Amino acid sequence: MENKENVIVTLTFKFALEIIKYCDILQENKKFVIANQLLKSGTSIGANIREAQNAESKADFIHKFKISAKEIEETIYWLELCKFSENYPNVDEMIEQVNNISRIVNKIIITSKQK
Repeated sequence: MENKENVIVTLTFKFALEIIKYCDILQENKKFVIANQLLKSGTSIGANIREAQNAESKADFIHKFKISAKEIEETIYWLELCKFSENYPNVDEMIEQVNNISRIVNKIIITSKQK
C-alpha cells in the first residue's frame, strides 16, 4: 500500500503542475471563470491525497480519498468543457492523466474499505 500511496501523491502533484500551466494559458486568453474553477478542482485532488497521508484513522483516510474522487469528477467536467468549447487549448493528455488518477484513487478507496 505504501508504494501505491507514494505513486498517487507523485501523480497528482505532477497533474496539479500541468493544471497550473494550462490555467495560466487560459488566464492569458481571458478565460478567467473556467481557469479559476479548473485551478481549484485540479489542484485540490493532490492536496486531499497529500492530506490523507496523515489521516487520523482509516475512515479519515477513505474520506479524504473520496473528496479527491469528487474533485476528479469536477476537474473532468471542466476539462471536457474546454475540450468541446471553441478556442481552448488541447486537453486530451490532461483528460487521460486524470482518468488514470481516477482509476488509482478508486482502487485505493475499494482496497482501503476491505481492510
